[in-house]
Amino acid sequence: MSYAKSVKIVEVAPRDGLQNEATTIGISERVRFIEELTDAGLWTIECGSFVSPKWVPQMAGTADVLRQLKRTPGVRYTVLVPNLKGLEAAIESGVEEIAVFASASESFSQHNINCSTDESLSRMSDVAQAALARGIRVRGYVSCVLGCPYEGDISLKAVTRVAAALAGMGCYEVSLGDTIGVGTPRKARAMLSEVAEHVPIDRLAAHFHDTWGQALANVLACLEMGLAVVDSAAGGLGGCPYAKGASGNLATEDLLYMLQGMNIETGIDLGKVAATGWRIANLLGRQPSSKAALAWKASRTND
Repeated sequence: MSYAKSVKIVEVAPRDGLQNEATTIGISERVRFIEELTDAGLWTIECGSFVSPKWVPQMAGTADVLRQLKRTPGVRYTVLVPNLKGLEAAIESGVEEIAVFASASESFSQHNINCSTDESLSRMSDVAQAALARGIRVRGYVSCVLGCPYEGDISLKAVTRVAAALAGMGCYEVSLGDTIGVGTPRKARAMLSEVAEHVPIDRLAAHFHDTWGQALANVLACLEMGLAVVDSAAGGLGGCPYAKGASGNLATEDLLYMLQGMNIETGIDLGKVAATGWRIANLLGRQPSSKAALAWKASRTND
């Protein structure tokens, strides 16, 4: 079995991770978190989102985070943008890359953003066009690619349609998200195979949640097909507020440990990621969800 020689990891903890945590982290701590992740070698980091603080209070102050951040040359600091108003705020904050999103599930789209999938795609197309016209890179997300809390299984045609639409509106990369973490390797492989017939695999990324403990296995199945971009969150932060018992994102530490064992390059320091993941977890009043982070700390204690 041959794999890519290197894998790009997109770190989503400062946005997708923290926005679903019950405890709100202050702006200065969010800035420190991002800077520590950068120091660990991560070069694509989601820093926040320009959504209404009424709906996502954990992301309030994203503009302040970006203003206070000491930006490292070559690092991509991205933000999630839901509409043109959010884009205006992002532009004022000097962003160079944004992310837009749409769901493969009609029910999830209605519950999450109160509009149909087609309506959300139209909205995202307007955002993407406006961003691209200003030289801002655009990344796309498809949610519920392997299951929905309201509809159950999602058809591969629905996933492909949304992914192709995002690619068609100019997203340089489309991240396929198992939002509620119900996927298994065989299903992940079938989904990626279908989407890759319409969007080149070098423009696709995987985004798995670990609710049923399948995230790493799903990543491996996708790597075997030639995928080379994976989203993950330090400490395994996050989860889905619409799925009972849904745990967080795939932990960056767990992903790094597996990739290092496979001699796949990432350029990221596992120890530094684990250390900052532990620090944030302590602020949240709990341990990291990452098994590799737990093992890393135990090994240091034994030393």
